[in-house]
Amino acid sequence: MRIAICPGSFDPVTLGHLDIIKRASKLFEKVIVAVPVNPAKNASFSVEERMELLRVVTQNEALTNVEVDKVTGLLADYAKEKGAMTIVKGLRALSDFEYEFQQALTNKKLNPELETIFLATSSENMFLSSSVVKQVAGFGGDITHFVPSCISHTIIERLCKGQ
Repeated sequence: MRIAICPGSFDPVTLGHLDIIKRASKLFEKVIVAVPVNPAKNASFSVEERMELLRVVTQNEALTNVEVDKVTGLLADYAKEKGAMTIVKGLRALSDFEYEFQQALTNKKLNPELETIFLATSSENMFLSSSVVKQVAGFGGDITHFVPSCISHTIIERLCKGQ
């Protein structure tokens, strides 16, 4: 079985994330959407909350070959444990590539069987990031065009507190 891992912070899940997950699900028999446990990051949503939002989104889209999980250690080790041979990452711009390329080379060194593929973000999502969603929401702006509708109320409730 061809298994891929689609890792990310997903804080919160955006339509850009969903686009990459949906496209990866067409390329692989199984896709594991992996949320890293990183206590150093000050996230808006807990790992468990992000995983639940991802489950709602992937179920809403009927992505039956997608599962959601968390990663507590190195992604390269996690991939080996899960039998995955590919990491799928979305790229918005050249600025994303430098960091992602460094990560891909590190993962390859740690797990020589692991390949990373990059999917170019769809043009309508090139500007979109979780940071943009948080910034717009923080100022009371409309984020419904940036996040999946099935979870927009949860994200708005969290990010627009006090608005």
